[in-house]
Amino acid sequence: MKYATKLLLTYLFFSVLSFSIIIICINKAIGYYGFVTIEKQMMEKADICELSFREILTRHEKSTAQVQPFDLAKDVLEVLKASGKEVRIYDNNLQLLGLAVNGIIVNNGTPKIFEGNITNALNGNYSYSVTNNGLIYFAIPVQDMHYQNAYVFEIVEDISYFYSIMDKIRFILFLSAGGFTVLIALSSLYIARKTTKPIKHLLSATEKFSRQEFEQVDLNRKDELGMLAEGLNQMGVKLNGYIQYQKQFVSNVSHELKTPLAAIRGFSQYLYEDKNDDADLKKISFHLLNESNRLTKLIDELLILSKFDKGTQELNTEKEDLSELTDSVIQEMKPEADKREISIESALQKGVFANVNKILMSHAIANILDNAIKYSKEGGHITVETSADQNTAIIKITDQGIGINKEELPLVQERFYRSANSNIVKGSGLGLSLCREIVEKFNGRLIIESEIGTGTTVSLLLPIA
Repeated sequence: MKYATKLLLTYLFFSVLSFSIIIICINKAIGYYGFVTIEKQMMEKADICELSFREILTRHEKSTAQVQPFDLAKDVLEVLKASGKEVRIYDNNLQLLGLAVNGIIVNNGTPKIFEGNITNALNGNYSYSVTNNGLIYFAIPVQDMHYQNAYVFEIVEDISYFYSIMDKIRFILFLSAGGFTVLIALSSLYIARKTTKPIKHLLSATEKFSRQEFEQVDLNRKDELGMLAEGLNQMGVKLNGYIQYQKQFVSNVSHELKTPLAAIRGFSQYLYEDKNDDADLKKISFHLLNESNRLTKLIDELLILSKFDKGTQELNTEKEDLSELTDSVIQEMKPEADKREISIESALQKGVFANVNKILMSHAIANILDNAIKYSKEGGHITVETSADQNTAIIKITDQGIGINKEELPLVQERFYRSANSNIVKGSGLGLSLCREIVEKFNGRLIIESEIGTGTTVSLLLPIA
């Protein structure tokens, strides 16, 4: 996942999570404190109704020796019948003594009774129940002259408006949440792009540095990213200077060594071919000739690389049949393979064409095939294949040699790098580097696959012509 996407999703997740928690808390708070307000209003109304009920009860207790419950309920309802949507009066036996609906006294009514609600009120507490259709049944205990909870006065109110308001508030909250989410998503996208843009610029600069393209990184920032860009610029200047110095040194040394080495090689050849029968001299001159040949090859490769570095190597590309080119290299290298009893099997597809320089491409193929021969065991087997798909021409060389550690695969294409297990064969560490640079000159790629003890496969991929 890209850093910008990760940053966007992280910012969006925590923003939406925070807003969701806020919405839930606000919703709970509104519901709780709204209902507390309703409860407070009902208690205030209950206190007034209880006071009026007790005044009427006191008159009845003074006027008669025994209070008649139904007469008392009738007098109370006459005064308090408009106190709520419904008004009910119960005695301490849970018997309904009186009922008024919408301010009208109803005789012989059979309303739904919440016995638990009435029982709690007879124990001396305010008690209420709320139904699903938004009705609140608020029961108030009323004491007689002996301070006994003798009656219950119950008010029924419609509080569905409260739930309607809550639904509207929730709708507004969720609508706001949707708008907030969209706003957060857009702002997160903007912030992510704004934040990652300089990072992408720096990443592009480091990729160019890896290709030895040292361009100035200019961010015009005073923060840590600006400091990082300045550090990259300084590093690029130093690296470029070091690499140019190294390339110039290699180029100078190569040119300086070529002439005396040619003389050494010529004298070695003369001594080796001389008719002198001295066996030791023959042995020494043979060894000297081999070493001078190896150094000559090394210097030739260094000179090619030097020309690549300076941009003076003339490519002169033409459309070439890679299968024919590969076959000619195989025929040249076959005697070397035969010395070590290594068989070379070729599967060359006809008509595999690419725009290359014949000499340089032959050199690259020969280098890879030479490595395959040198690092294979005696009696081993090498496979050389050419093929083509819709866009790519492929040359694949597979050996059964010592292989390369996976950790070293990205490094073996660098100049002068030799893998840890390659000391069994003399070499300079320039062959694969030169092959890679030759192939890249023709807009191709070099891919190496290897496993220790199993072998190595090197593929040269070129744009098809």
